[in-house]
Amino acid sequence: MAESNALPRPATWATAPNRRIVVGPDTLVYRALGPENGVPLVLLTHLGATLDEWDPRFVDALARDRRIVALDLPGAGGSTGRVPDTVAAMARAAEGFVASLGLTQVDLLGFSLGGFVAQQLALDAPGLVRSLVLAGTGPAGGTGIDRPTGGAYVYWDMVRAAMARTDAKEFLFFPRTPPGKTAAKAYLARLRERVMDRDAPIRLPSFHRQITTIRGWGRAEPQDLSAIGAPTLIANGDHDRMVPTALSHDMHARIPDSTLIIYPGAGHGGVFQHGDEFVDAVRTHLDTNS
Repeated sequence: MAESNALPRPATWATAPNRRIVVGPDTLVYRALGPENGVPLVLLTHLGATLDEWDPRFVDALARDRRIVALDLPGAGGSTGRVPDTVAAMARAAEGFVASLGLTQVDLLGFSLGGFVAQQLALDAPGLVRSLVLAGTGPAGGTGIDRPTGGAYVYWDMVRAAMARTDAKEFLFFPRTPPGKTAAKAYLARLRERVMDRDAPIRLPSFHRQITTIRGWGRAEPQDLSAIGAPTLIANGDHDRMVPTALSHDMHARIPDSTLIIYPGAGHGGVFQHGDEFVDAVRTHLDTNS
């Protein structure tokens, strides 16, 4: 079922309405922002995330002159269905969503788990993906990916967050340095700007299924990333404990003519800690390869 064009264009990410579209057996929730013309940028997000985890400043800045579309894959947020048990199946669901919108070409930005899906979609449907942005992510078979919550520090950070009555991303995404703490609080404050029509939180069974899917990606055989023909920008913090920074260097070495940016003094959420710089880099990358 194609999307309806009857809704007015929203002014900001915080006010963009939740839309729904039937894709196969599932109804997927998504938001769209920005001009209707041109090749849209599709956003794919991280473990446990919903639409409300996207930084409004980041989305609004990119939407000034391009269409932005972000979705909940099956089983996540307000979307129906079950979380796919492989990254390849997640990529097929994303491809089905794009087709249901009537789109024949997209730019893709995947963060963390979303970056796994973006890589797979670029390999499976090269004609669909014009440009690729991979943030805080890693390749199939990458060392450490099969332990998404396996490090003791992850559990400790989650306990610390619970004790502090804050979001675990404050500890998991940002370093505990003065700049990191400041960036974390600012990021979480921005995520709370939307007060109406928020997305449904991810359900615990869906979260566990995502973890199983991530473990499968980490234990999979490495893929031939030289087959990715889409111009690719890779970005991460210099101390990512969730998806090791070394894997960003690995992807850069294996994806032809890719560009790598490593943000200093930053972790898994380095692209949000250095948000203005990342926005500029993404805009330049997409404009250069449009």
